[in-house]
Amino acid sequence: MSEAALTPLRGGPLVTATVGIAVLTAMTVLDSTIANVALSTIAGNLGVAVSQGTWVITFFGVANAVAIPLTGWLARRMGEVRLYFVASALFVLSSFLCGISSSLGMLIFFRLLQGVAAGPILPLSQSLLLACYPPEKRGLALSLWSMVVVLAPILGPILGGWICDNYHWGWIFFVNVPVGALGLLLLRAPLRGRETPTGKAPIDVVGLVLLVVGIGCLQLMLDEGKDHDWFSSGYIVALGVAAVVGIAFFIVWELTEKHPVVNLSLFRHRNFTVGTICISLGFLLYFASVVLLPLMLQSRLSYTAMWAGFSLAPVGLFPLIISPILGRQARRLDMRLMACLSFLVFAGCFFWRAGSAPGMDFLSVALPQLILGIGVALFFMPLTTIILSGLPNSELAAASSLSNCVRVLAGSIGSSLVTTMWERREALHHARLTEGVNEYSPVWDAALRALEQLGMSLPQARAWIANEITRQGFILGFDELFWLGGALFVLLSGLVWLARRV
Repeated sequence: MSEAALTPLRGGPLVTATVGIAVLTAMTVLDSTIANVALSTIAGNLGVAVSQGTWVITFFGVANAVAIPLTGWLARRMGEVRLYFVASALFVLSSFLCGISSSLGMLIFFRLLQGVAAGPILPLSQSLLLACYPPEKRGLALSLWSMVVVLAPILGPILGGWICDNYHWGWIFFVNVPVGALGLLLLRAPLRGRETPTGKAPIDVVGLVLLVVGIGCLQLMLDEGKDHDWFSSGYIVALGVAAVVGIAFFIVWELTEKHPVVNLSLFRHRNFTVGTICISLGFLLYFASVVLLPLMLQSRLSYTAMWAGFSLAPVGLFPLIISPILGRQARRLDMRLMACLSFLVFAGCFFWRAGSAPGMDFLSVALPQLILGIGVALFFMPLTTIILSGLPNSELAAASSLSNCVRVLAGSIGSSLVTTMWERREALHHARLTEGVNEYSPVWDAALRALEQLGMSLPQARAWIANEITRQGFILGFDELFWLGGALFVLLSGLVWLARRV
């Protein structure tokens, strides 16, 4: 069917298609975070070390990072609808196989398969949803899509923690089977006859190999760097060199290839370039906070995984309220202004979070998250609108896959950098805090006596003070990183104005 023949859906078919795409999108995005809290449980059950269990996350991330930019090329050969159904069905099947895995090797292999399947689902969900709506309502479609993308990762740790506390860890993956089946069933009727044009363009073998090497090594370096002390390890240096060389050659090759596997010429569009840079850098900072906050709550404030997840949940309230309104009013609003306001809200909440103290209660954690939801509601939809503005329907899948690929890689960079920087800031503050702690310090002596009066022995008192110094060092580092993030968001609020008004 030609592009012109793809008329927008209306009534029941539009509602069914929207719900079906939302279900499959939520399933895919949820799976990116639901397994994180279950690593120790999975490792213990399979009889391996937790450090080995992290490969469950690593291989999924590597496969997903490589598969996302291939979406545009695969869609041109297979058709967007067919690729979407195949990828979703493969994701459901690999989820079931992950759940029944009896060894770490089996689980890693099927997670690799799951990551490959997940790659096309997110960008195609965006392009297919836009094709279902008339142009004047595409803002509403993007706002609904953004709401799902925001809420699903928040629910992942909560659901994962609950499953691990009450059921076998395999249900983390089994839950995708009925959800995925429901989504595919809902989409069968409304997407029938809406296949996009296909072609038999030659396979860009060189570009494909360079993509796999460059992106794969980069993702592997980001996942493994912290455990190997980054570039003090020859293994990480080798991965870094391979990533830089592979990506550099990939860019040069794709810009001169007649049938590129990734359409880098999309960066000739000003709004696509500015929007992709803004959404990627913004997501880097936001995702870094999503990683850092529960990590600090669990390791330094004794929260459980489930309660750490609950502390993040308030961020989803305002997107539920604002996203539909924003979508309906999209044609009247300047998307640059909305994105600018989003970055300023992010900055304000990050500066607020930078005042965290050792004795903060749950409300002090949850309230900034609630207000942060305003920024999140104004983040994805306006920037996605800017990215896709002015592009023909035939380039939407390629543009969506490329921008999502850059955004996902930025998120990986953010999560890797923030944990390393946090530990190094703690080491600095630990050294400074202990400078005045010695046997001749009256403060040290008074603290020991006070703890002994509470019933502690001398060794217990020394251990408690040492632990408290470490805890406060981590909190000081936490505050500094949020100050830095807030300042960078202020800079992003100016960068977005380089885009043309949509």
